[in-house]
Amino acid sequence: MEEDGRIKSVIRGEIVRKIDKKVADGYFREKNTYMIIYFIIWAAVSFGVVLFAEPLSEFSINGLPFHYFMGAQGALLTFIILLFVNAKVGDQIDKKYGIDEEKNERLSAGKAMEH
Repeated sequence: MEEDGRIKSVIRGEIVRKIDKKVADGYFREKNTYMIIYFIIWAAVSFGVVLFAEPLSEFSINGLPFHYFMGAQGALLTFIILLFVNAKVGDQIDKKYGIDEEKNERLSAGKAMEH
């Protein structure tokens, strides 16, 4: 189907428009930018604390040296926080680019996916 110069297709009785390449590139660029930021935070928390363990041992949390706390509990807590931040930011990016989770679920209902 073609309407107003836009190519559309019909899936399960619903009209689905194709995403413009510039829009798709912008979407993936933004998602990848955030993934790089998360990776930098992950690397700083995982390896930065180890690299600077000696100067960081001056600080303590709950009676434990800071570098030990970050290795034992702080890094895990940081990773869990990053997971939630990624989910929230990802949802906002999806809304910004018009990606509708419910519509995607409706269109793919009953389809078996083989991996």
